[in-house]
Amino acid sequence: MAYTPHDVIKPEKIAATAAVALEEALVVPAIFQREGIDQFKGAKNDTINVKVEGVLPFRTYGFRNNRSAPIEFDRYEEKTVAVTFGGDIYSALQLTDEQNDFDLQGWAKLMAKQTEAVGRGLEYQAVDYIKDQEYAVTLGGAVAGRDLRRTLIRARDVLNKFRIPKEQRTLLVGTDWETALLSDEALNLASNVGDAEAVSALREATIGRRYGFNIVVSNELAADKAIAMTQSAFIFATGAPSVPQSVPFGASASYNGVALRWVRDYDANYMVDRSVVNTFKGFRSVSDILLGRDDATGQAFVSEHEHFVRAIQLDLDADADVLPDPDGPDPKAQELAAITGVAASADGATA
Repeated sequence: MAYTPHDVIKPEKIAATAAVALEEALVVPAIFQREGIDQFKGAKNDTINVKVEGVLPFRTYGFRNNRSAPIEFDRYEEKTVAVTFGGDIYSALQLTDEQNDFDLQGWAKLMAKQTEAVGRGLEYQAVDYIKDQEYAVTLGGAVAGRDLRRTLIRARDVLNKFRIPKEQRTLLVGTDWETALLSDEALNLASNVGDAEAVSALREATIGRRYGFNIVVSNELAADKAIAMTQSAFIFATGAPSVPQSVPFGASASYNGVALRWVRDYDANYMVDRSVVNTFKGFRSVSDILLGRDDATGQAFVSEHEHFVRAIQLDLDADADVLPDPDGPDPKAQELAAITGVAASADGATA
């Protein structure tokens, strides 16, 4: 039925539809662990706290020993990762009476465009957060004697040595990486493109799965960069602001961990409708306490430092890997190399 100015528009329904559209429009934020703020409203300093599971070392006790020494007790502690909301992503527009009556049929098209704008802002900010992260490992895509297939296997090996769960791993790649991977006959990724109808931007950006990674393309990521990561490496939090009581028409909605608000009113001074779509957002990386084993005693221990190991970086043009230096001046890098075995050797080779 054609739209007329007298049609009843339910803001809750439109906001809910927009929330679904926003979630399906995301690529990079969609591969992050998602958190909402509804249960954290009123928290101090605009911050929510996300629990990260702790680790416990194993210990051994001598069989038939003289019982002169007691066993050692450890304390289990979970870490709290604070995610601070750092901004308000929004799209605001004005609609004249003439546009409303003669040019547009309802708010569906406008909402789609406003939701698209908010999604684009979230994409860019998620990529900026990834780009600014400090990575313990960078693998080169142009290392002599190692093709791209072996580079992906090397990335898998590093994450395995970092004891990162094999589930929900993603290789996020820029467009030069996409071209190189699709052109590599050994990977045979080109046959996957277009096999399935896309139902979301994330699926459309996924070009295949190899060696435990879902390979996802981001147009916003630097063309020669790639990130091998697990979902929990980064946290993406959104929250829909409350609808002010003074606004006659508005609603908040969330879908699959992504929330937004839509408010609409009329400015009689200029005879225009005003529509605003927005969401609060926050990003955070997750570092870990690692579990090591003392070669001399055979006993396990927990690391003194926290290490960001849930993601590593790949550089398509680099001809050498950058790995933790076990003999360098940085005690944190020394510890990471000692615990995981991922290290640069003295002769420049990689382990």
